[in-house]
Amino acid sequence: MDSHTYPLPESPAAPAARRDERPPWRRALGVLIALGLLLVKFGAKLKALLLLLPKLKLFTTSASMLVSIGAYALIWGWRFAVGFVLLLLVHELGHVVQLRREGIKASAPMFIPFLGALVAMKELPKDAAAEARVGLAGPVLGSIGALVPLALYGLTGNELFQALAFVGFFLNLFNLLPVLPLDGGRAMAALSPWMWLAGFAMLIAATLAFPNPVMILVLLFGGVETWRRWRQRKSPEAREFHRVRPATRLAVAAVYLGLAAALAVGMEATFLERDFGDV
Repeated sequence: MDSHTYPLPESPAAPAARRDERPPWRRALGVLIALGLLLVKFGAKLKALLLLLPKLKLFTTSASMLVSIGAYALIWGWRFAVGFVLLLLVHELGHVVQLRREGIKASAPMFIPFLGALVAMKELPKDAAAEARVGLAGPVLGSIGALVPLALYGLTGNELFQALAFVGFFLNLFNLLPVLPLDGGRAMAALSPWMWLAGFAMLIAATLAFPNPVMILVLLFGGVETWRRWRQRKSPEAREFHRVRPATRLAVAAVYLGLAAALAVGMEATFLERDFGDV
């Protein structure tokens, strides 16, 4: 919706404009909510753009990494930005490796500033077990990658590495939320579709607690994808796709729960009483 501001007529008796006395965090929150509403409004167009970007040769992995590093450096400084993008790269490479092991063609990782990174699959996994393995591969390798800055922090005592380790653990734990299109939602495909509803409720609660454009965007896409799969869950194709051996279900559940617990412990061990602007 377009907005216009019209100047008031000059008047000697007109009172001076009052200064906005709201705390800075409230003003910032208002901006984030407004940006989130715009993302929701143009969510369909943005999703189409995200699917198109990997096909453009201009946006290669290295070029998109450099763009993301530059964008994050404006907020957190170049050292943290480099580490953050490398953590994202390791996570996405986990998906790439597993996709190739499953015989599924996929693009190289593509980075989008302030939205993370993505890997475009050229075809769908053959069944829910394969989808779960692909979904969990990112957080598994990403969690291993977060151990690198943790080790560097232990060797040097540099809080930059502590902050990077914490963010690495947090990103991978967030991706384990059991809601599509996050990795945890793909893992839940091998367990029970009912977990998607529980995960979506958790995502709504997290968005209300920490409102920001990225959470709103994930909530939007997650709602659409969850609803689509939920409606199709009883179709013959969906029943066949979700037919998974009990042993596989147990293995997926064990990896999911064990990884989530380990990441929570990692976050607790690396928590730092500073904000990103101090890094």
